[in-house]
Amino acid sequence: MARIAGVNLPTAKRVEVALTYIHGIGPARAKELTAKLGIEPARRVNQLTDAEVLKIRETIDTDLVVEGDLRREVAMNIKRLMDLGCYRGLRHRKGLPVRGQRTHTNARTRKGPAKAIAGKKK
Repeated sequence: MARIAGVNLPTAKRVEVALTYIHGIGPARAKELTAKLGIEPARRVNQLTDAEVLKIRETIDTDLVVEGDLRREVAMNIKRLMDLGCYRGLRHRKGLPVRGQRTHTNARTRKGPAKAIAGKKK
């Protein structure tokens, strides 16, 4: 079982896919990491040697912001916007879409389930 950045990587999956289980590493970054370290992306996690796992772990620790640190950084950025009182911060505060989407219809993910309005029936 390879444990990198506090995440247990699935052993039966390809290295490229398994690395995406770490928050902050997507498919492109995983491909870039395997190429940089000279690890064949088609290999499975259980086929990696301890030295290779250590090399991956060290590279991620030094070069990337992942997992808890990344979550904390994103939360601090959102909190900063809210404290400033800028438009994006207000939208975060109200729980509405932040990036200009329409709210007349849709936006149910941000607004939550629809609430019935009394006296609407005719």
